[in-house]
Amino acid sequence: MKLSTKLIHAGVEPDPSTGAIMTPIYQTSTYVQSAPGVHKGYEYARSQNPTRAALEAALAQIENGRHGLCFSSGVAASDAVLRLLVPGDEVIACNDLYGGTYRLFTKIFEKTGIRFHFVNMQEAEAIRPYINAKTRLIWAETPTNPLMNIVDIEALASIAKEKRILLCVDNTFASPYLQNPLDLGADIVLHSATKYLGGHSDVIHGCLVMNDDELREKLYFVQKSCGAVPGPQDCFLVLRGLKTLHVRMDRHCINGEVIAHWLRSHPKVGKVYWCGFQDHPGYAIARKQMRGFGGMMSFTLKDDSLEAAKKVLSSTRLLALAESLGGVESLINHPASMTHASIPREERLKNGLTDSLIRLSIGIEDVDDLKADLSEAIG
Repeated sequence: MKLSTKLIHAGVEPDPSTGAIMTPIYQTSTYVQSAPGVHKGYEYARSQNPTRAALEAALAQIENGRHGLCFSSGVAASDAVLRLLVPGDEVIACNDLYGGTYRLFTKIFEKTGIRFHFVNMQEAEAIRPYINAKTRLIWAETPTNPLMNIVDIEALASIAKEKRILLCVDNTFASPYLQNPLDLGADIVLHSATKYLGGHSDVIHGCLVMNDDELREKLYFVQKSCGAVPGPQDCFLVLRGLKTLHVRMDRHCINGEVIAHWLRSHPKVGKVYWCGFQDHPGYAIARKQMRGFGGMMSFTLKDDSLEAAKKVLSSTRLLALAESLGGVESLINHPASMTHASIPREERLKNGLTDSLIRLSIGIEDVDDLKADLSEAIG
């Protein structure tokens, strides 16, 4: 079955009681049992919910995995993966990653005795010096947030399997429509489903997909025991979003390519970070492991000052200044003070994330209107 068809039909069966074609929202906290311990597979909504089960099945299918697990946010999904570790374990993570993930690692889990190494993963072999007997997890984003660096998932997976280390890939920026990390050897794929999967900026949600049965049981135990689960309404909204993911992503990619090239030709724009440029350092790998280059990008101005960046950030009309990404509407963002503010400035600068960097999430509006809006803001 082709992915476009999977997105519409995966995990969805007509409601057995009414024949409803859309998955019902099972708004219940508990389920009646015919006798103690005798039930129809559902006991308590923290452990199971039919709407959530449908979404978990759908997410597994569209990522070509066997098991899906849903969480109340992308950070909650990340938290669940880290709960597989014990004090003394070590993690190798990419150095250019979402600020909320960095905060979770350094402010929460470092206190438990887990050690993190933040490494430039544009060359997979760069992680080898950090691998030791305590290394339990490799954590990668690709494309990275916000500098759009590309990580070779297949190369990382080869090293991870050689050393018997778990590889988790945050696939939020690409979505399952553009990239499937499990097919490339990853053990776990993570999404902030708030973004492209939901697609309409109306839900907070996260998910994990994996193939290994034992790994699924461990992560399900965390999901059930720690309780960071989404409600049925949230699951319904993501199920609805999945049905148009392919249509939206096609438009995100088309618009993203136009805006990236337009920005690069603008006389007041400095550097543009977008993995679809043929001279991008990771272009060959991106072309190999992705089916498109997406609508995420960042740029700087030739007047590389915070004041100039703030003027642009506050001057757009269609591109809303807001956190998040992946919705149908275009967003403009200042990573240094918004999504990545939790990363110390010296760490940000060392990785190339300057105070003047501007990040764009290009939506599905008419691209000429987006160009006009950016043109007026940049001046």
